[in-house]
Amino acid sequence: MLVTSRELLQDAYKNHYAVGAFNVENMEMVMAVVQAAEETRSPVIMQTTPGTIKYAGIDLYFANIKAAADRASVPVVCHLDHGNSFELSALAFKTGYTSIMIDGSKLPFEENIALTSSVVKFCHAGDIPVEGELGRVGGKEDDLINAVINPYTDPDEAKEFVERTECDSLAVGIGTAHGIYKGIPQINFEVLGKIHELVNIPLVLHGTSGVPDEQVIECLNHGIAKVNYATDLRIAFTNGVKGFMRSNPGGFDPKKYGAYGIEAVKKYVVQKMQVMGSCNRA
Repeated sequence: MLVTSRELLQDAYKNHYAVGAFNVENMEMVMAVVQAAEETRSPVIMQTTPGTIKYAGIDLYFANIKAAADRASVPVVCHLDHGNSFELSALAFKTGYTSIMIDGSKLPFEENIALTSSVVKFCHAGDIPVEGELGRVGGKEDDLINAVINPYTDPDEAKEFVERTECDSLAVGIGTAHGIYKGIPQINFEVLGKIHELVNIPLVLHGTSGVPDEQVIECLNHGIAKVNYATDLRIAFTNGVKGFMRSNPGGFDPKKYGAYGIEAVKKYVVQKMQVMGSCNRA
């Protein structure tokens, strides 16, 4: 059931729901996300960042996701999140990833277009879709650090960017940030609405951990078809393991405390799939 993200996101975009994209850091998180997708009958995207890949190697993460997808009865996408170079994007493509993000958002507009276009041309030759990013999603995730002065994507630039790069989906800056929020985030729906009016492809919400569910639901009416969650999954897994160790201070079997991490992540993912409206869409 390993598929590309193209048809899944197009269906979500057309029918005003979103496919959850969950960053997986280990085998247990992969297991938890797939179990949640099976339970809710949801299509699902599992993704890895350059920092995660640096930790253990792209082949090992792909093998985990591929094995889980082979067992699954729901569509599973293996996605490169925040690909930071043409070389890494090409490596993910060659490894077997079924969806690629190239993040040139730190670059000047023309350089971002050039980089994104090169990845699109390469990946489209193998029928693999590409997500671009325009505007800056602030905060910190792995090795990604964005200090943002203007956090919003310019709608007119978004239109030109999509037309010139031919990317399949677009991550936009509308007020979210990676990592842990210090306050309650506020999505700029006016900016999102203008982008949606001008850009006729699925839009992507990054930095969603900590964003109130009601704001996520509102995004579904403005073109958001892929919603990324990372930090909250890490917190859930860690809290699950800590819970086991508090009750079993002498515990040492990774399978036993890993099971608590799996259950915590699964519970979180199921709830977010319900929020995004992806249940029974598989």
